[in-house]
Amino acid sequence: MAGAYSQDLRKRVIATIEAGASCRTAASRFAVSVSTVVNWRRRWLDTGTAAAKPMGGATNTRIKDEDAAWLLALVAAQDDLTLHAMQARLREERGVRAAIGSIWRFLKANKITLKKRH
Repeated sequence: MAGAYSQDLRKRVIATIEAGASCRTAASRFAVSVSTVVNWRRRWLDTGTAAAKPMGGATNTRIKDEDAAWLLALVAAQDDLTLHAMQARLREERGVRAAIGSIWRFLKANKITLKKRH
């Protein structure tokens, strides 16, 4: 995965735009894409900084702490549930709409592997 552009480059691009250059001109001058410059400018106007957002780390999940305890108890009671069945039970019994990937990552984070054995 590519790394973020440097903060120095971001500042120079924003300074160029502030000096009156268009986003397209600034992009050409600093050899970055126009969409990148537009995004930096938008972020600078909205937040006052064009700093890079954090990369990686934990993703936002819809499975909160109270639902996590319920889901762990469900898996302990019925270890042969499929991810789709867990998703359906979460929606029906807890009102939580979680993606299959979210459930899978939750189980992986809790070191739960469910293997179907024939």
